Parts: sequence; structure tokens; C-alpha cells
Amino acid sequence: MILDALGIEDYGIYNVVGGFVSMFSVLSGTLTAASQRFIAFELGKEKPQINKVFSTAITIHLILAICILILLESIGLWFLNNKMNITPERLYAANWVFQCSVITFFVSLICIPYNAAIIAYEKISAFAFISIFEVVCKLLAAYSLYIITFDSLIIYAIFMLIISLILRAIYSWYCNKYIKDCCCNFTFDNQIFKEMIGFSGWNFIGSTAGILNNQGINLLINLFFGVTVNAARGIANQVDGAINTFVQNFMIALNPQITKSYAARDFIYVNKMIILGTKFAFFLFWILCLPVYINIDFLLSIWLKEVPQYAALFVKYSIIYTLCQNLSQCLYTTMLATGCIKKYQIIVGTLSLMSFPMTYLFFKIGLPSEYGYISIIIFSFLSLIARIFLLQEIVLQFSWHTFLKKALVPIIYTIIPTTTIIYYIHIFNKNISFESFLGESLTSILFCSITIYYCGLTKIERKYISNFIHNKIVKTKK
Repeated sequence: MILDALGIEDYGIYNVVGGFVSMFSVLSGTLTAASQRFIAFELGKEKPQINKVFSTAITIHLILAICILILLESIGLWFLNNKMNITPERLYAANWVFQCSVITFFVSLICIPYNAAIIAYEKISAFAFISIFEVVCKLLAAYSLYIITFDSLIIYAIFMLIISLILRAIYSWYCNKYIKDCCCNFTFDNQIFKEMIGFSGWNFIGSTAGILNNQGINLLINLFFGVTVNAARGIANQVDGAINTFVQNFMIALNPQITKSYAARDFIYVNKMIILGTKFAFFLFWILCLPVYINIDFLLSIWLKEVPQYAALFVKYSIIYTLCQNLSQCLYTTMLATGCIKKYQIIVGTLSLMSFPMTYLFFKIGLPSEYGYISIIIFSFLSLIARIFLLQEIVLQFSWHTFLKKALVPIIYTIIPTTTIIYYIHIFNKNISFESFLGESLTSILFCSITIYYCGLTKIERKYISNFIHNKIVKTKK
């Protein structure tokens, strides 16, 4: 609906301008990880001092938000109006998008400790209800673009700002009401401040890599190929994000368990969570992404009235990249839980950073836009290998051999048969229709689930899932 109402050019402008503002979140991303880690770690102690950690985090984020606001309204505004590849007649609307994105970013940054507290306290049901509310609001905003006759790009940017402000207010209200330890009194603990800044300083490398690999490459695409290709990348991010939502929600529930267990020095449970989390994160994404990957051309044709060039190709590469990243999710969380991230960020962060200059080199020598994805896939795989061996040095009872045997090998055992069977079913299904796509997708989900159950899980894991399903059925009948 948004692509249809805005058009390819305006949709591309919204993605690249909003993404440019997000680049400045490299500064906040480091403190976001620090807030989540320190609050969860404090909860794992025998005598936690949550309010000190929370209040210090709020103070730090407020100072940082003011600094970033100054940078955005000076350097950022100049770059938008003088360097970005946007047609002059749409520059006015692009400035509206920029200002709305800046305000949204400012408010979001201040509220990050509230979100971190909700995650650390595992109030997962709150995210479910707020997410439903968010989706309904965004659907209404998209629908309103067909009704309001004013500039659709400006209206959409304003609506996204209003929705973001409402959501941030809800998160803050929920945290103040239901998590009594997390009320801000603007106290400042010097020791906690030093620890958080030190942690964030080294984590800055990894956050920079993440931003450059996403929004940085998006800017390179804009400079070399224009907003039309940005629109295709925006579509790819939408599809990939929709599928990956299931995995991210799973990780939101799992991350505090890993951090608290490490704080309690329960290394057996930490290692168990690494293995289980890696497999389940990958399997969740695999079940959903396989039918999408194989049928992406048909899906885009029925989803969009006008499919941007390269959209289907970008979706496929984006899915491959996310599959690689999902293998590293639990490893990354455990590394943050240890707090020993200096060596980790020097090695893994540097590897991740290399994809941005590699992409620039690819584009400079005339290679096509999909090489932006190829570069981050290559370095994502290399970073996974580095994470495995670095974690072995820090976490007791964790070894690369055990991780390979209990996590990666079962994943490979599920990928090979499911990909082969579903691919051949797709080839023989020559006349693609919605009914055939639905049948193929259901077959894929069923076959993947069976294969994962028997080839990807251990006997203990299968027994646990069987008991869980049985208990749910019995409870439903009652």
C-alpha cells in the first residue's frame, strides 16, 4: 500500500533519508547493548542495584541524544541538501522526512533504557500487545495515504513520527507502572558510568559495522545507482524483516536468560542456551524463509502493483545474509554477557567493517548493486568463525567442536534434504497460481518441520517438544 501510494521514487527517498538518520544510531547502538546487558546482569546478582544502573543509563542517553541532535541538524542537514542523489523537486519533502526522522530518533534514544528494562525483566507479553497496536496504527497510516490529498511522502513521515511518539510513551508508562525499580531520578553513579562507557567504547566498533553494513551500503547504492534501487532494497528489508520478526521475538525472550545465567556463573546452562538458541533461531527462520525464497517472484507480483527492479534478487540475498546472522545471535549475546569484548570487537568488529569498503570497491569498478549483499554475506560468515573461537577462550565448557557437532551439523542435516525436495517440487510446478503456491508452502513448512524434528533435534529436545504440545492440547480441552 505504501509503495503504491508513494510511488517508487518517493518510497526510495523515504528509505534512504530515514536510513541516513539511522546511521547516527551507531553512537546509541553501543549504549543500547550496554543498557540491556548491565540491567540483565544486575538482575543475575544476589543483591541487585537496578535503580542505580537504570538512572545512570537514562542520564547517559539524554546527554548522547542532545549531542546527536546537534550533529544531525548541522552535518546531517548539509549532507542531505548537498550530497544525496535526490531530484530538486522532491528535496522539500525529503527535508520533512529528515526532520520527522530526527525527532523520532531523539525520543527513541531517550527511551532505550525503558525498553532494556522490559526485556531484562522478561515482560514479553507487553511486547506482544504493543506490537499488535503498532501494526494496526501503521496499517491505518498506510490506508490514509489514499484519502489525504496532500503530499503523501510528507504525510507518511508525519504519521510515522506520531506513531513512534505514542509507542515510546506506552513503553515508558508500562515500565514506570509495572517495574518499580526502574523509575528515573537522574542519579549518577560514577563507577557504573565508567563501566558502561568502557563497555560501549569497545562495542562501538561492532555497532559501526552494523550501521555501515545496512544504512551505509544503502547510501552507497543511492550515490551509485539512485533512489529506484533504494526502493528495491527497501522492499527486500521489508520482506526479510517480516520473516525475521519471529526470530527476533524468540531472541528477546532468550537473551536475558543467557545474561542472567552468566552473571550467576551457571556455565552449563549458558552453553545449553547457546546450542538450543542457535538451532531454534535458525530453524524458525528456515521454516518461513524457504517457501518465500523459492517463490519470491510470484509473491512480489501479487503483493506489489509495481515491482521495483532488483527487488526479487535483493530479497534472496537478504535472506541468505540473515541466515548467516542468525547463527551468530546467541554467540554475540554471550560475548556481551561476559563483558570481555575488547579482543572480540577488535577482531570481529574489524572483519564486519571490511564489508563497507569492499562494497565501495565493488561499485567503483563497475560491479552491479547486488554486490553490496555479497560483500556482507562473505564477512558475516568470516565473523561467525571468529566468534566461535573467541568465545571458546572466555566461556567455560564451550568449545568449537561441541558447537559444530551439536548446533551446526544438525542444521546442515536439515538444510540439504529440505532444500532439495522443495526445489524439485517447485520446478515441476510449472503453472504458478495462488493455490499452487499455498500448497507448495504448506508442503514446505510440513516437510521442514518433520525434518527438523527428526534430524535437527536430539531425543531430549524431541521429548520436551512432544510434552509441551501434549500439555497445550490437554489445557485447551479443559
